[in-house]
Amino acid sequence: MSIEAIDPKTLDRHECSACGYIYEPIKGDSQNQVSAGVPFGELPPDWRCPVCGARSSRFSNIGPVGNPSGFKENLGYGLGVNTLTPNQKNLLIFGALALGFLFFISLYGLQ
Repeated sequence: MSIEAIDPKTLDRHECSACGYIYEPIKGDSQNQVSAGVPFGELPPDWRCPVCGARSSRFSNIGPVGNPSGFKENLGYGLGVNTLTPNQKNLLIFGALALGFLFFISLYGLQ
């Protein structure tokens, strides 16, 4: 049994600048008969966006799933939160809100 190394660039998602549709190689495009696992660079030359019909040249690379959100040039700023993925940011924000709520409620226990 041989294990093939997967090039991380083949997992990159591409977003249509016209309508916001995101092509994900893991899912493929069932509407245009593109099977799962086909990287964006290997799509047929006549492939178009399944939502708005834009050419593949209108798509921009947004990276793999779980990529830190925001502009790449801003990832080095802040207190380290700019490098967090969207799920990690949600956990940080809502966890802090829940902790603050618990501290507020605990004030009722004071005599």
